[in-house]
Amino acid sequence: MLASLIDPQQALQWVSTRIQPYVPATRITGISVGNEVFTDDDTALLAYLVPAVVNIHGALAQLGLDGYIKVSTSNSLAVLSESFPPSAGTFNTEVSGVMSQFLHFLSSTESPFWINAYPYFAYKDKPDDVPLDYVLFKPNSGMDDPFTKLHYDNMLYAQVDAVIFAIARMGFNGVEVRVSETGWPSKGDSDEVGATLENAAAYNKNILRRQMNNEGTPLRPNMRLEVYLFALFNEDLKPGPTSERNYGLFQPDCTMAYNVGLSALSSPSSSTLSNPSSSTLSSPSSTSSASISLASSATKDANTESLAVYWMVVCLLTFQVLIRRAY
Repeated sequence: MLASLIDPQQALQWVSTRIQPYVPATRITGISVGNEVFTDDDTALLAYLVPAVVNIHGALAQLGLDGYIKVSTSNSLAVLSESFPPSAGTFNTEVSGVMSQFLHFLSSTESPFWINAYPYFAYKDKPDDVPLDYVLFKPNSGMDDPFTKLHYDNMLYAQVDAVIFAIARMGFNGVEVRVSETGWPSKGDSDEVGATLENAAAYNKNILRRQMNNEGTPLRPNMRLEVYLFALFNEDLKPGPTSERNYGLFQPDCTMAYNVGLSALSSPSSSTLSNPSSSTLSSPSSTSSASISLASSATKDANTESLAVYWMVVCLLTFQVLIRRAY
């Protein structure tokens, strides 16, 4: 599908049929064109990315929707050749040409750079070297960037700041970075160290606390870091390791996988309930300034009484669909 969007008319047709009919009843604030295209095995897709992004934005502008719907693409952390310490953040040289074009678009349209960041993978790969408390947002000694002297008490913020530094090295210091996916599996295979219900609950609960406090990263402490949690539902039919089917807060039948204490963290004065929204290209939508959005590539009907009551208590969840391979 990505290749077809280099035709402005195709892009206009997509926006006209998939976005325009649902606005403003559904609060759509962003469209992700593709997912992890910069690091995809099919390198031919990269040539279509920027034209497709430009055309989707052009279609939104033509329909008068560009003022509040931003266009971007979600990126894997593997797009960086260096990420530690954060101040060393650098993009892979093989994508620098297209990346420069993409960042120019983001800068000119004031759109965010989206990164899929999973501290879980860093811990799983090197559990003896990466402190568990550091990746779970638990109290720990943290680390200091030797060049900026900034202190980091969790890995996610360090990963985000590495992306910010990489963008600045390309000459686009003002681009906002948001986390389009992060999460922790509650179950895994024998070689998937750390994939436990206890760790998943701790990671997601602590992210919620940070979001409710409107935290920014050490590099941008006054700019709230927007986070999209992956995922709302476990994807029981998804292939691959056991962990891939167990990122959700809920089971496919809408029962709770584990409780992250959302009702204890939310308050009526600081949060709101958003309507569910979804789109083929991914349409992440955010709630108020004190909220966290939940992402899932599994669509489910959440109109059961118990889940509806739970959402009423939480008052901050946005249901969205992130297609992990939406080309």
